[in-house]
Amino acid sequence: MADMLIAALLLVGAFFGFVGSWGLVRLPQTMQRLHTPTKATTLGVGGVLLASIVYFGGVRGEWSIHELLITLFLFLAAPVSALMLARAWLHRERERVRATLPRPGASGVDWGTFQPPPEESGSGAEPRR
Repeated sequence: MADMLIAALLLVGAFFGFVGSWGLVRLPQTMQRLHTPTKATTLGVGGVLLASIVYFGGVRGEWSIHELLITLFLFLAAPVSALMLARAWLHRERERVRATLPRPGASGVDWGTFQPPPEESGSGAEPRR
């Protein structure tokens, strides 16, 4: 019974890994290509790690926390890295993207990622852009 569960988890992991990799290659735009590795491939690696937990814990009787720590790190790091990559792309394509964004509601308020940091009073330094 454990072997069938392990095989199913490996197949699910392989399927999601394949879909994520295929989407990375086939999707035309940067933001679309960013979506597949952060969603589908993360689920694929999660399935393989769950299969490893079941195998070593259930079949061999050797419980370890390593797979859980890897899973935790993966599910925490993937969205953060995707956010950083998306913001870098937005800043690189600033003028083209700004024209396609809807106008913010409040006057004088821009989109959060395009706002310059507040100026320090009395420093005389230019704000970073």
